[in-house]
Amino acid sequence: MENIDENVVNEMTPAEKKAAERKAREVRVSELRERKAREKSKLSNSKQELKKEKTAYDYVMEARAKGRLTSIDYIKGILTGFLELHGDRRFADDPAVIGGIGYIGEFPFTVLATEKGYDTKSRVKRNFGTPNPEGYRKALRLVKQAEKFNRPVLCFVDTSGAFCGIGAEERGQGQAIAECIQTLTGLRTPVLSIIIGEGGSGGALALAVGDEVWMLENSVYSVISPEGCANILWRDAEKAPEAAQSLKLTSKCISDLGVVERVIPETSKDPEKLIHDLSKQIAMWYESIRSVPADELIGRRYERFRKFGY
Repeated sequence: MENIDENVVNEMTPAEKKAAERKAREVRVSELRERKAREKSKLSNSKQELKKEKTAYDYVMEARAKGRLTSIDYIKGILTGFLELHGDRRFADDPAVIGGIGYIGEFPFTVLATEKGYDTKSRVKRNFGTPNPEGYRKALRLVKQAEKFNRPVLCFVDTSGAFCGIGAEERGQGQAIAECIQTLTGLRTPVLSIIIGEGGSGGALALAVGDEVWMLENSVYSVISPEGCANILWRDAEKAPEAAQSLKLTSKCISDLGVVERVIPETSKDPEKLIHDLSKQIAMWYESIRSVPADELIGRRYERFRKFGY
């Protein structure tokens, strides 16, 4: 009745007043229902958006997913004439680290990669992508060879970390990783590292000291696995999702921190397209850096890592 002119109300009969009041009540009820429906719809949409949003641990699971492309797939798809080289010339050959020489276009590259395997048999053979000291010493031998012949170094990283067995520690696991980091820091030829799955701890860092480091969109990079972090902090591996959120290990978080130069989108479901696009980007990167003098290259690399943490 409040929207009806007072003079009009005074002229109404009692029956007309009741009808008008009833109509006004119906309008108010209808408006109330519409408002509630709109609010419910907004709430539902908001919940759906939250439900669709991936958590940090979802990215961890995707990086570990069965059927995800491994280093061998990228090597076969990106390089031509690849020749694998074996052994560290000290103890053994470590199948968890693949090393060799291949071409991208007309340019030869030294390639290093941690390989997890794609089924149970190959994963056991590759020690689930966790290298022993021999793997890092093989990498060390090959990067020194690359420097001697002025070849760029391309690294594919996909490891939960270095193998932590007693034998590995006895044979100098920590020293082997440290030597890799030290040598790559001062290498007088371009180095590009790409994290294609898990980038875990020092096992990943040993091959991730480059002029640039890239990450695939659904890969992760962290100082420790979420499960390891949860065990240390809460003695409960079930809290791994919470640990993953705190570790800021997703490609977006790592990029925002300035630790990687590029995040490669994985929107396409076609692995061949992903490999083709990545190959073009690597070729363009090398074209832009290959004429940089070695001293300037080392200086840039030094400054890249010195700025972390500021």
